Amino acid sequence: MGNYLNPGSQAFQMILDSQIFVDKSGLIAVANRYIRTMQRYMCVSRPRRFGKSTAADMLAAYYGREQDAAYLFDKLKISQEQSYRKHLNQYDVIKINMQEFLSMSESVEEMLHILQNRLLKELKKAYPEYMDSDRLVFAMQDIYAETKCQFVILIDEWDCLFREYKQDKESQRKYLDFLRMWLKDKDYVALAYMTGILPIKKYGSHSALNMFSEYSMLNPREMAEFFGFTEEEVRELCSKYNRSFEEAKAWYNGYELTVTQGQCEKTYAMYNPKSVVDAMISGIFDNYWNQTETYEALKAYICMNYDGLKEAVIKMLAGEKIHINTGTFSNDMTSFQGRDDVLTLLVHLGYLSYHWPDKTVGIPNKEVSQEYVNAISTMNWSEVIQSVEASKKLLQALWDMDAAAVAEGIDRAHREISILQYNDENFLSCTINLAFYFAREYYTIIRELPSGKGFADICFIPRKLYGEKPAAVIELKWDKCVEGAIDQIKKKQYVDALRDYHGNLLLAGINYDRKTKKHSCVIERYEME
Repeated sequence: MGNYLNPGSQAFQMILDSQIFVDKSGLIAVANRYIRTMQRYMCVSRPRRFGKSTAADMLAAYYGREQDAAYLFDKLKISQEQSYRKHLNQYDVIKINMQEFLSMSESVEEMLHILQNRLLKELKKAYPEYMDSDRLVFAMQDIYAETKCQFVILIDEWDCLFREYKQDKESQRKYLDFLRMWLKDKDYVALAYMTGILPIKKYGSHSALNMFSEYSMLNPREMAEFFGFTEEEVRELCSKYNRSFEEAKAWYNGYELTVTQGQCEKTYAMYNPKSVVDAMISGIFDNYWNQTETYEALKAYICMNYDGLKEAVIKMLAGEKIHINTGTFSNDMTSFQGRDDVLTLLVHLGYLSYHWPDKTVGIPNKEVSQEYVNAISTMNWSEVIQSVEASKKLLQALWDMDAAAVAEGIDRAHREISILQYNDENFLSCTINLAFYFAREYYTIIRELPSGKGFADICFIPRKLYGEKPAAVIELKWDKCVEGAIDQIKKKQYVDALRDYHGNLLLAGINYDRKTKKHSCVIERYEME
């Protein structure tokens, strides 16, 4: 075994021995479906800490032919698949992490020189009788011609050069040309599997690596359930570790990955595995994913001067979803044509979730939302951060049933966030959701909750850890009588869905008068019959 050629199963053994292990070996069945076919080129892009390296270690252990790994896989899900034995330990595996070579190099030329020399050294040690060439491609061709044993090539952090050399187009081109020369149409390749944060770079009028099928945050295809934890997996972990699933959902859920299967679509609710594991072990729900990177990375993008970008971020912070066009994104971190390209990058980085059916994006969960607040607090968006900070007092005013203070607080939020065009109930709802931002500490907030004979505009439903807090139903009006909002809640039985909060339920009506440019509010405690 070598460092790069057939590295063995030690890394995967450590994963199996970890305190928390979630079986994602079904990914192997997908890879087996495409190995040694025209579809043998696979590129998986996911945000950092979503299990990409773990998956690569698993594939190295499964395919590598210098060690019998059946004892590791016989109890996993893959062992139930028909293809399991056929491909188990049948290939020479080359597994590399491009970040390792980039970090020890001063240029892309040096990086590629070191990479090829290290691989050639291990190939010569394993196959001295077949090594007549000092060129990587020729050496692998010669080995395959003599042994008829193909290679499984696993490249982790394939896109690190595009993140480190953001502006160096020539270095990027050389790197892509090397990968194409090494991998494309080569008989010695049984499977080429790459992982990274970014999808494959669009290169001029075509992609230099157009032989790859991509499995991204925008279109995960069959790979959707294998990177991140599914809701079912998180529920099982919460049960095992006696943690609140409701809190886990509020903190870490929100990534929607949609798979099209024939005429049907299935959407997975995916959770950040790094954060879930830390919360299960520690028992504390907190920000874990971004402890490895500061909010400066997010700040650099949301402060870009593109029309509509600031308004989009504010709306999403208030819980809105934004329609975007992802088709113009160049799959790098610098070539932005407008707002939608920036938002598409944030999807790939994990700062936004993409909803395939209606082509919208939104902030996925409480953990990520806090990163936006952290970033905005250091920018010149003082009006937004003031509204967020004032939301604590506004929520207390609601609990105190101080209708005048609630109306005044919403007036202030409306004035401060003047960038939003205020012309209908949708924008009123957006302003109110941002004004009540702090409510997310205690509540699941649902807009247009089906109940009774219609939809309640906004409902605050306390999570179980905060069951002493009152539930609330808020009805919005535009140029109408605010008292009529309370009557509508009662007549249309919007409270039916909140019967569990008998004796601890508030009804609030909020109206905006366009003439006076003021909000009015009425609040009452509701006793169910």
